Amino acid sequence: MSIREVLKTLGEAMLLVFLVVYLFLQSWRAAVIPFLAVPVSLIGTFAGLHLLGYSINTLTLFGMVLAIGIVVDDAIVVLENVERIMREDGLPPRDAAVKAMREVTGPIIAIVLTLTAVFVPIAFLGGLTGELYRQFAVTISISVVISGIVALTLSPALCVLMLSHSHRPPGRFFAAFNRFFARMTHRYTDGVVWMIRRGALGALLFVGMVAITAGLWRFTPGSLVPDEDQGFYISAVILPDGASLDRTDKVVREVEAQIRANPANLDVVSFAGFDFLGGGFRNNAATIFVTQVPWDQRQVTAAQLVGELFGRTMGIKEALVLAFNPPAIFGLGMAGGYEFYIQNRGEGGAKRLQEVTYAFLGRANQDPMLGGAQTLWRATVPQVRVDVDREKAKKLGVALEDLYGALSGTLGTYYVNDFNKYGRTWQVLMSADPQFRKRPDDIGGVYVRARDGSMIPISSLAEVKFASGPDSLDRFNNLPAVKIIGQSAPGVSSGQAIARVEQIAAEVLPADFSFDWGGTSYQEKRSGGASTFALVLAVIMVFLILSAQYERWSLPLSVLLALPFGTFGALAAVWLRGMTNDVYFQIGLVTLLGLAAKNAILIVEFAVLKHEEGMSASAAAVEAARLRFRPILMTSLAFILGVLPLAISTGAGAGARLSVGTGVMGGMIAATFLAIFFVPLFFKAILERRLTERRSHDELLREIEHARAVHARPPTQTPGHPPVPTPRGDHG
Repeated sequence: MSIREVLKTLGEAMLLVFLVVYLFLQSWRAAVIPFLAVPVSLIGTFAGLHLLGYSINTLTLFGMVLAIGIVVDDAIVVLENVERIMREDGLPPRDAAVKAMREVTGPIIAIVLTLTAVFVPIAFLGGLTGELYRQFAVTISISVVISGIVALTLSPALCVLMLSHSHRPPGRFFAAFNRFFARMTHRYTDGVVWMIRRGALGALLFVGMVAITAGLWRFTPGSLVPDEDQGFYISAVILPDGASLDRTDKVVREVEAQIRANPANLDVVSFAGFDFLGGGFRNNAATIFVTQVPWDQRQVTAAQLVGELFGRTMGIKEALVLAFNPPAIFGLGMAGGYEFYIQNRGEGGAKRLQEVTYAFLGRANQDPMLGGAQTLWRATVPQVRVDVDREKAKKLGVALEDLYGALSGTLGTYYVNDFNKYGRTWQVLMSADPQFRKRPDDIGGVYVRARDGSMIPISSLAEVKFASGPDSLDRFNNLPAVKIIGQSAPGVSSGQAIARVEQIAAEVLPADFSFDWGGTSYQEKRSGGASTFALVLAVIMVFLILSAQYERWSLPLSVLLALPFGTFGALAAVWLRGMTNDVYFQIGLVTLLGLAAKNAILIVEFAVLKHEEGMSASAAAVEAARLRFRPILMTSLAFILGVLPLAISTGAGAGARLSVGTGVMGGMIAATFLAIFFVPLFFKAILERRLTERRSHDELLREIEHARAVHARPPTQTPGHPPVPTPRGDHG
């Protein structure tokens, strides 16, 4: 079901990308060119995943959805430049393609290397988070490399074959769009000039944005993975210690009736005597699995049904009824929420362990950040104790192994052997008929053979008495321990709950006690520094790749300084939607580093080219920003709308899709509509080593116009792409 939802998202993303390209280029022939890069890249990615031994799962398909917006970028860059040169220079498609490739081959190679450099190193991270990162990293890296090859080979060839040199007047809608986009480009150019002429203010705004980003990173709650509605939940029924199986089964029937009363629940399967949380079989425990109707046929989530069951079963006084979602990742613990162990490093035995555990639970259950903590372990479970008189047994010639074997084979379960049948191995266990082992005094009906062959009743050799004690002695880290399971309160993330539990443990637990985490909580604690390491490594790799590309150490900084904008947008989007900083969000954040660098690379590469043609650093930055505004907007909007279905998805696996889509979409919006004003300033400041620009708005534009007159023919109107703005009044 989850894979089907991702495939649906994949189709929606491809359609939205096609519409964005068609809106800007206003020709279906032109729109088909970048669109053809999608199936070629995705099919090649599937082939690469198969060769590397990866399967098609929700993680690799997430990578595919993100890759759709990425793989069309390179093809759009090529197509847009060919189309621009055909309109502005009047060249035929073949000559325009040759000239365009001379200009964009460098940026495309830099973009491919940057995106690959971001993902390849994190594919070697270890642990659970490393495995999650690896699925995305391999998928996107393969698709990016193939898309780069397609953009350098197939896309220019398709431009020559499919683009027409003739130009028909646009329709009314496209004419209005072109006028709107022309005005927006003029205002964007004015905004870039305004920012360059006020470099100190721009630097101050940038520092303030970085400070806000650091604050958002600190205050955004963390978690390992988001909670998922998996279409079922689990209920545990716990009766008082010593309750019979018949009594447990009767309570289970009551709970089942309450569950079936809600039409959103589909099937109910119960197991009386099975302790799912503790692991094992107990007469006073039961486990119920409840499945729901398909997601599109109900208006409530599994989490809401869990809360409803607590309310419906409050009237059942004979048992404690718990309900919980399964863990988001199967195999990490038995239930959602946190899994916590209290460990006894000192003396006192089970009684002392119970005292400390109850003191901790009393404090935890009063905390408003925690939604309840519980343990199924008890140190006072009713028991029947059999004390054997060893001396008397020895005098009567009864071997102790025969005595204990008789007790086990009648009142307990005695293992005999195994046998194979129907392709399975079966155990042979021996015990007396239930009617002969119902009561403790039934031991009087059991006899054991002495050495002289006489039969001696066990009741004459052993005393039966009632006692209490723990039903199991569990260990964790080789220490006596008690497992505690709990949930965070509504609106509190798992990371906040873990931090709060640790605070309570530090206050309540004595010096000879310690604690540790298990299941999902352990993985979340362990992965705490993995995201920071991955982000730092990605930034370093981007810097090294760009340093090699530009053959200088300073110029790549103008690209790296654009990276915080994506992080700011991603954190702001997650914070506004009340979501958490989880592994899926962090994977999207790594993707954003490459995409934010991509936009900056497009501007910086053309700024370098214009600077080499003789323009000043400021003029080159302004002209590069104007020339690259349309392809940046096209590629960014294609990516943003490509991940829009992720950000608004519902149904199976929606938690992970929302986490990835929200962060990536918010970050790309900020990287597109904020960073494009600052990157020209960074380029100019790093190249000239100063923030100030003394020339006026009109003087900068006159330099640009003069340079264009020298190096190119007079410009003509391009659909969706305005000519060089003429000097106007000083906007400074």
